[in-house]
Amino acid sequence: MSLDPSQRVGPQMLNRAFTRLAHVVGYICLCGAILDVVGYQTSAPTALIWPAVFPLSFALAALVLLDRFRTTGYAVAFLVIGGLSQYWFAETLLSHEPSLYSSTLTISLVNVALIMVGGSGFVARTGILWSLAGFSVGQAASVLAALQTRAPIGLDEVAFEIEAALVLVLWIGSRSRARQRTRPQLDRAAIDEEVSALRYRIEGRAAALMHDTVLGHLAAIVSAPEASLRPALKRAIERDLEVLLGEGWLSDPSPELDAQGRSDWRRSAVFAAVQEAREQSLTVEVTGDLAAVGRLDAERDTAAGLAVKQCLVNVLRHAQVEHAEVVIIGAEQEISIMVIDSGRGFSEEHVGVDRLGLRQSVRRRIESVGGGVKLWSTPGRGTSIMLRLPASSVSTEPATVPNG
Repeated sequence: MSLDPSQRVGPQMLNRAFTRLAHVVGYICLCGAILDVVGYQTSAPTALIWPAVFPLSFALAALVLLDRFRTTGYAVAFLVIGGLSQYWFAETLLSHEPSLYSSTLTISLVNVALIMVGGSGFVARTGILWSLAGFSVGQAASVLAALQTRAPIGLDEVAFEIEAALVLVLWIGSRSRARQRTRPQLDRAAIDEEVSALRYRIEGRAAALMHDTVLGHLAAIVSAPEASLRPALKRAIERDLEVLLGEGWLSDPSPELDAQGRSDWRRSAVFAAVQEAREQSLTVEVTGDLAAVGRLDAERDTAAGLAVKQCLVNVLRHAQVEHAEVVIIGAEQEISIMVIDSGRGFSEEHVGVDRLGLRQSVRRRIESVGGGVKLWSTPGRGTSIMLRLPASSVSTEPATVPNG
């Protein structure tokens, strides 16, 4: 489905306008032929040409019905009635003045009116066939009338030129509409691809959020002493419940987020992750270019903070140590954040498929914002995880503030 209404409304309005124009041309031709008959009759009162007005009236009535209903049946009726009317009209004129066939536009006017059936709201390519049918019917009726009255026979050059012009216009219209039909198909494919990517991001974000909150807190509650819930853990659970119950996690952070606020290390999501880990009794030493996190845009800052939070949670749960180090390195085009511990280490290949922390909350989350993750871990020698994220254009003064 196309998002641009003009792609549907525009062609329909153009088609109606062209149909109206074709019918107006038909009205003008038939009325012009009637006026010609009146003029001839006035100039030659004894010629008795006035009966030619009757067939033109029938053709005019058929055009009125076609203009009102615009169906195939009325188009066929217009061609039949128009053909018979042209024969009657031409035979009446030529029986009194055979030279009218080649010396005036009177007979050509009715032929042009029949040609206009090709513009009566049909598909462009079909309209070409209708206009050819109208030209053929009019030409055949004129030739039969000429044969009946022994008048000179010839090609109606005026009607032929107008037919050629109408065919050209309809052909150009068919090419234009073909391109317009292709564009919505391309737009639909692009929309489907965008929706698929959005669904992938939301599913990944939901899985990571669920792991960071519900599963993490359940594990913490299970490992806590019986009937005991530390105040820090309680506050963390309350904060995460507010996040889950809200809908903010579905949307991307606002790009209008204040740059000065992000440049402050203590307002960053990474700082919040470090503080939360410290509240859970983990000693975290922070070193490096702390102000560099201010060069992360809002989305990457949030992703980095949640990924660092998960890394520190893994230290608490699995490393069997009470100390970790976070190192921030600012480069011209990217920011690197390392989380280091000297715990028992592990082998990533041997991590079970049910363990989603590193896969969803760290690796997939960072990769979803254009970053990358590298991991070095040796059993018995600790773990180092490096998060690499593209830096934005926001510039800040380098600062080194040990221990956050």
